[in-house]
Formats: sequence, structure tokens, C-alpha cells
Amino acid sequence: MASFNIAGKLRELEKDVGTLSPMQKILLGTDGSVTTLLENVLGCEVTVQTLSQEVVPADERVAASLGIRAGEAVNHRIVTLNEKESGKALLYAASDTPLSRLDPSFKDDLMRADIPIGRIMQKHRIEARRELDDVRMCRAGTGISGVFGIFRHEPLLSRRYRIITRGEPLIAIRETFPYCNFTDEARVIVEAPARIHMTLIDMNGSSGRVDGGIGLSVEDPAVVVEAKKSDGLTVRGEGESAERVKKTAEKVLAALGVRGGAEITLHRTYPGHIGLGSGTQIALATARALTALYRPMDVREIAAIAGRGGTSGIGTAAFESGGFIIDGGHSFGPSGEKSDFRPSAASGGVRPAPVLFRHPVPENWQILLATPAIPEGANGKAEVDIFRQYCPVPIGDVQALCHTVLMQMLPGIVEKDLDLFGTAVNAIQGLGFKRVEHSLQPPLIHDLVAALRATDAAGVGLSSFGPTVYAIGDTGMQDALGAAEEAMVETGGTAFLTRARNRGAEVRASP
Repeated sequence: MASFNIAGKLRELEKDVGTLSPMQKILLGTDGSVTTLLENVLGCEVTVQTLSQEVVPADERVAASLGIRAGEAVNHRIVTLNEKESGKALLYAASDTPLSRLDPSFKDDLMRADIPIGRIMQKHRIEARRELDDVRMCRAGTGISGVFGIFRHEPLLSRRYRIITRGEPLIAIRETFPYCNFTDEARVIVEAPARIHMTLIDMNGSSGRVDGGIGLSVEDPAVVVEAKKSDGLTVRGEGESAERVKKTAEKVLAALGVRGGAEITLHRTYPGHIGLGSGTQIALATARALTALYRPMDVREIAAIAGRGGTSGIGTAAFESGGFIIDGGHSFGPSGEKSDFRPSAASGGVRPAPVLFRHPVPENWQILLATPAIPEGANGKAEVDIFRQYCPVPIGDVQALCHTVLMQMLPGIVEKDLDLFGTAVNAIQGLGFKRVEHSLQPPLIHDLVAALRATDAAGVGLSSFGPTVYAIGDTGMQDALGAAEEAMVETGGTAFLTRARNRGAEVRASP
């Protein structure tokens, strides 16, 4: 077997996640006992907690790693290494051991006691070596994020190795720990949720106010940004999203008047201009991370510096509190905050709209997000031109929309009446500026909406300018998922089920 180039792998890893601390590099590359290493460095006793242990048939991957037949019995063990006094989880480890290669006494210790594997081997005087074959970054997911108390989309550092004795693999182990662990540098990590923008309320303006938004935040997709202090400003990420991080950071650092900079890593994002508000969430997450490092500010101040929320306040409110949200728009006219019709991206200097109503979305409501792989929704100059061409919308549409919201949508969310809420979602698609947005969609979007309305989904709508279409339901949403995938079979795209998020962005400082 070719020698594993750990130094080269670590350099590649740093390109993806950022600078690794010396301790992180040691943990990823050591060929000794991790438990002993942690105790020596941290100066505390490290204990093992077994999360699960069962004898299972080896799948093809495990069998190949251990040099055994697929289906042979292996002991699959998942443990954490913890600080004894605090109980803090330091490392997560999953191991597979073929029972046919275990002496009875070794097997007893392995399967009944919370003892580190290295110490079991010491006890039984087993001469062995560790053979490292993989180092990578992965995402925490729901299970491991709960173990470490981190965000679901945070990066983890992971390595895989085999313990070889008498020329054969005895144990295959995958060890994982959060990227934010084992570093002395102060870091701030922000996870921000996507949002569905259901509609703008009043693009007529005759009342003396304009805009007004309705929307809700969702658990997935999400943005994860990490920042730490630095002499200059460096951004790690890709494409338009990284450029947005950089521009926002420059604004925020200038507004704070600090001499320092930051090293910012965009660990996770989702495409822009698909109707889910990635631009606002990236900007606000970046600004929040920097203000947490240098000088705390509230979300409204941050949004004003970042230039977000000048038309709809839904993205800002989703970042602030999550849930179902209605905002009150802006004063309109010669002496108002706005004197013409413009999208948020062209409304710099306008404060975020006030939140008039916020309510949690029932936990048992499921949300489907379907995004065909077609050209992105209106943005930039094209979006500005649409506002100029189609506004003001008829006042009758605005009145009908307000009636639908007041007498159907709001009672539906408060009384957890999914059918009533869904009826309102369907109704507003043909009113006001939302009708304009629908009229500018390609035929595929109309077909997708029709396909989803033929399922058990209670309500189906277009998020912002699209192309993302959403559907809300409870049971039967697997049929809606299948219908979305079938409607997009020629173009491709993504479709998945998620839930509303009844909390805003979350911020965590480490260490």
C-alpha cells in the first residue's frame, strides 16, 4: 500500500476550511493513542462514553477496509471521548472490528466497557500499528451536531485509519471533531436560515406606504459563515457569494472604524437568485460575525450597514427571529422613505421595514422546496426594470390581497389550520405583484405549480421571483416530492422536504 501523504492532505484541507491549528494537525496525523494525547495536552482525564454498540454484518465498504468477506460479523461501536469533569465531547469515533479476529477476553473488554481501544490493546499486550488512509472535511448533520453542541452545517475534521496487527487489520476507525475545536484563536460562527418570500403586499403606494412583505424562514438550506480577527481582510469561498462576503465585510469594518481585519470562511451557502434570499443571509451572517468579534450591534443596525431590507424586510426578520413574518413596508411619496418602486437591491440607505406580525409555524407542517435548473430569477437591472414597468399594481389587487391575508392567512397560522392557510397561499399567487412575478415565469414553472396543486399539498406558491416553487402540507408530501421531481425530469433541479424554522440566525463563539 502506498504511503499516505498526510502533510499534502492537510495542505489541501486548509484550502477548503481555513488554517488548521498545530493541535488539529497532530490529531489528524498522529499514529499514537489519541486518548493519551488529549490527556497530555488538555491536562485532564479523558473518558469514553459508548453511544451505541451492535454486532452487524459488514457491508462492502467495511469488508474491503478490513480484508474480510461482506456479511461477516463485525462489532460496530460508536463512542465519544469526553473531558471527565465537564462531560464535554472532544471527539466522536466509529469503529468496526471483525469478531473472528478477536480473542475472547479482548472481545469482552471491547463490548462491555467504556475503555479506549488503545488501552484495551495495552492491557492485552497487542503489538500494532496505525495505518492512516483518509483525512477530510465533512458536515456535522443532525446527529453529530447534537453530540458536540454545534450547528448542523458546521464543518468537521475527520480521519480514518486501521489498526494492523500480525499483518491483518484488527479495527477500522473513523474519528471526527469540529473544526472549531482545539484552537486558541477566538472564532465566531453564524448559521443563517433561508427564507421563502411569499409576496409583496402593496406595490400601489396610494395609501402613503409601499412594499410590505410576507414570508417565513426554513431550516434548509442555510448559510454558515466563520470569522476570526486578522491584520487584513481575507475571504475563503467561491464566486459571487465570496464577493458578497468581501463587500459586506468592507462596509462593516469601515462602519466599525476598527484597524484590524478578519479571516472569513464561507463554509456553506446556496445559490443566489433562486428566490430563497441567499444574498441577504450571506450579508447579514458576515456582518453579524464581524460585529460579534469587534463590537456588538443589533440586527437592524447590521442590516442598515449591509444595505439589506430596503424593500422587503422578510430576509432581515427571518435572520432576526425566524417563523412566519409580515412586515409593514415603508412610507411612500415625496417626503417618504421611498418615492418610487424599487427592489431591495436598489434601495440602499432605506431602513429595514418594521415587523408587524411574527408567529411560529406549526412543527408538523412540512415544506417542499423545488428549484428547477433553469436560468436564475430576475435580479440586477432586469429586476429594477420590472418594478418600473409593472408598478403601481391595481389598488383592487392590493385590497383583495390584504383581505385574504387578514381573514385567511393569519387565522390559519394562529389556529394551526393548514387548509385555511394553504387556501390563502394559493389565492395570493394571482394578486398584485405576485401575479406579475408569475406572469414572467417560463412554462416549466407553471407546469410545476400545477403538478404540485394536484397533490395533497395545502398551498403552492412561487418564492420571490423564483425559480423556486414551494408547497406546504403535512402528510402526503412524499407524493408532492415525487411530482416535483417528475416535473423537472427534463431540466433537472433540486427538490427536498424541510420545515419552517421558528428561530433566527444562531451565533456561537469558540473557543
